Amino acid sequence: MQVVHLLNKLYGLFDEITSLYDVYKVETIGDAYMVTSGAPLRNGLNHVSEVATMALHFISAISSFSVPHISEKAIMLRFGIHSGPVVAGVVGSVMPRYCLFGDTVNMASRMESNSKPLRILLSERTSTLLQKKGGFLMEKRETMQIKMSDSEKFNISTDSNDSTPSTQ
Repeated sequence: MQVVHLLNKLYGLFDEITSLYDVYKVETIGDAYMVTSGAPLRNGLNHVSEVATMALHFISAISSFSVPHISEKAIMLRFGIHSGPVVAGVVGSVMPRYCLFGDTVNMASRMESNSKPLRILLSERTSTLLQKKGGFLMEKRETMQIKMSDSEKFNISTDSNDSTPSTQ
């Protein structure tokens, strides 16, 4: 019951933050929270900065989040962002859900699983789009092998006193 209470409180916070950005919460699976931007409504290059800024907001908000039954432990979120085409649609008839499918979804999941706690791991494609958008400082991450990708990976950098995007 404590886990359900924790996830309810955490997802409530995430839903509140998500509502401030041009993103759409696709689903939550266990402790994973998946969002998209630019689908179902396209928003040009804004999708990449909306998701990145939202992830930075999550990191900032989680710093003051306490776990009631284990207050000495911090929540250690990981983020992964990848940009690209997806197949999207409503699936199911009894409990219809808007779902995303494709290599872009799989790569975003791999970015998250290879990220470090309280960091945002970006694919090279996403990093390039964020550079075009401007307003973010990124650092190259050490080389890693990720299935379906042999390109470079980047982390978004934040000032140690503030979790807002660092400007270039």
